Amino acid sequence: MIVRLLCLGMLLILSSSCLPGIYSLSSKNNLNPSSEKTTNLSLFTQEELEKLFPDPIPSNSYPNPPFVFEEDRILETPLVVRSISYPISDESSDDFQLELVPADLPRKKNEFDIPIVINEKVEYFIRYFQTTIRNNFASWLARSEKYILFMRELLRENGLPEDLVYLAMIESGFNPYAYSRSKAMGPWQFIYPTGKKYGLKVNWWVDERRDPEKSTIAAARYLKDLYDMFECWYLAAAGYNAGENKIANGMKRYRTEDFWELTKYRYLKQETKHYVPQMIAAALIAKDPEKYGFTHIEYQEPLRYDKVLVPPAIDLRIIAKASEISLDELKELNPELRRWCTPPDVSAYEIKIPFGKADRFQKNFESLRPEGTTSFRTHIVKKGETLTQIAKNYRVELEPILEINRLGKASRLSAGTHLLIPLPREDRTKQSVSDSSSKPSPKKVRTSEAREIIYTIKKGDSLWSIANQFNVSVEEIKSWNNLNGDNRIYPSDQLKLMIGKTNS
Repeated sequence: MIVRLLCLGMLLILSSSCLPGIYSLSSKNNLNPSSEKTTNLSLFTQEELEKLFPDPIPSNSYPNPPFVFEEDRILETPLVVRSISYPISDESSDDFQLELVPADLPRKKNEFDIPIVINEKVEYFIRYFQTTIRNNFASWLARSEKYILFMRELLRENGLPEDLVYLAMIESGFNPYAYSRSKAMGPWQFIYPTGKKYGLKVNWWVDERRDPEKSTIAAARYLKDLYDMFECWYLAAAGYNAGENKIANGMKRYRTEDFWELTKYRYLKQETKHYVPQMIAAALIAKDPEKYGFTHIEYQEPLRYDKVLVPPAIDLRIIAKASEISLDELKELNPELRRWCTPPDVSAYEIKIPFGKADRFQKNFESLRPEGTTSFRTHIVKKGETLTQIAKNYRVELEPILEINRLGKASRLSAGTHLLIPLPREDRTKQSVSDSSSKPSPKKVRTSEAREIIYTIKKGDSLWSIANQFNVSVEEIKSWNNLNGDNRIYPSDQLKLMIGKTNS
């Protein structure tokens, strides 16, 4: 009897130990556990549980779910998964979190889209920029802000990594007027043949290698061709410096496609060996200048401008006045222009003016522009001719001929030399010097409707340029102001001009 009672007690104890597990399972499967009040069953008292498990389990042990559901919506702004990172390990992945990154999220300032290798050569040029040419590099950083934003955009539009912009930093320090011993010009340092190949015009009137926008587009096209050839940005950059044939022949000779391996041989010039590590060092510093000790840099304002079409051979001073800026400011916006006027060999010229001034320019220009434009004739020098004789034959002043042909008064002329001759307005219909000498042109007579104005002479003015601007002749200006001799005029002096209709 006693044995039966002991067995029954043991069965009761065993059955009670199983009941909590059964209850726990049913409660987990309940869709609304809070709707029914239940009591927990356990073999242990609360005090015993606290002794066994002194640290409570935190309520936020698991990360928040990656999606937040709100009324059947997944977030308010849809996200596109760019990448998912997970630990590649046989160990527990309890700390794994899924991170969703918008596809159009901009790169952080210290991220790169070109390969970055930090080795002994790169570290050497970081120290070199920090010490030996510290002042120069600081000025490069200051100037970079003026050009780097739109240069990055142009590189991106052409399908290239934006960080290739730092090639322009080591090439020229972002200086449009930079000129090298190898006759390379502009922020991207194009030599004439390569610039011409990629669409940059270079002549007497313009040098588009100095145009930051056009030269960046040309550089993007060239770098893209180099990358298509080498499939490596380091080799492409080296090819930009030394030429694609030099790099291709070196790769064949030493049977390597590794730029760093190629630098171990004497085949490449030191300039090319240093080119890539300089680019990397410049990019590292420019992305985080404070980290490398470049603080308190006075960055220039980003370059912004409008473009307007103007007639050929228009004096830049008229354009500057219509834009309500100085001549120096206009030249700074248009570093490609080499002379005092827009090119005469185009139907119209697209010139840059300050951003937001296009409408005001158009209104001002209509009242300032001369009635016509300057025309030019090409003169081929004959044996024994002098500059004075040529100017006299064309009935123009000597100074404009000297100016546009980059000559001095004592310059000697060789037979066959081509000279550009700016023609007076009344001589435009003549086809040659012989035509002008055979029949004199009728003189213009000012009518009573002409009005008198006082013109203050500016630096760089000549009687010819003033006459051209106001549609009068040099002889008329001399007559109105009793000028004789060598026709010298001086800044701040004043001239009387009669402006109005003429009868022939």
